[in-house]
Amino acid sequence: MAPSAPRTHVAAALRMKQIALDNQGRTIRRLRAQLSTERRGLATTKKELEDTQVALEASHKVKKQKVRANHVECHQKFQARIHEAEDSMQAQHLLIEALVDEKDSLLQTIHGLQEANNAPAPFNGDWEKEPEEEPEEEEIEDIPLGKGEIDDE
Repeated sequence: MAPSAPRTHVAAALRMKQIALDNQGRTIRRLRAQLSTERRGLATTKKELEDTQVALEASHKVKKQKVRANHVECHQKFQARIHEAEDSMQAQHLLIEALVDEKDSLLQTIHGLQEANNAPAPFNGDWEKEPEEEPEEEEIEDIPLGKGEIDDE
C-alpha cells in the first residue's frame, strides 16, 4: 500500500466528520426556527385565551350558565394547547442540546485525528458560538372561576 493511503483515508474521514457537522448545523438552525415558530404560536394562543376570557366575562351577566360551560371548555382546550406547545419546545430544546454535545464530540474527534496524523487543520476550529437560548419560564395562570361558579373539573 502506498504511504499516501493512510492520509487519504484520514482526509476522507475528516471530510465525513465535516459533512456530519454541517448537517447538524443545518438541523440545529431548522430546529431553532421551529422553536421560534412554536413560541410565536404560544404567544398567540395566550392572547386568544385572554381575549376569550374578556369576552366571556362581558356576557356573563346575561348568559351565566352558557358562559360558564363555554369558559370551562375553552379554558381546558387552551390549557391543553399551551401544554402541548411547551412540551414540544422542551423536546426541541433537549434535541438541540444533544446535537450541540454531539457536534463538540465530533470536533474533539477531528482534532484528535489531526494531531495523531500531523495533518494540517482544514479549518481553524473557531466556530461561531451561537448564544444559548434559555427558555423563558412563564407560569400560565389558570383562569379563576367567578364567585359562586362551580368547578366542573
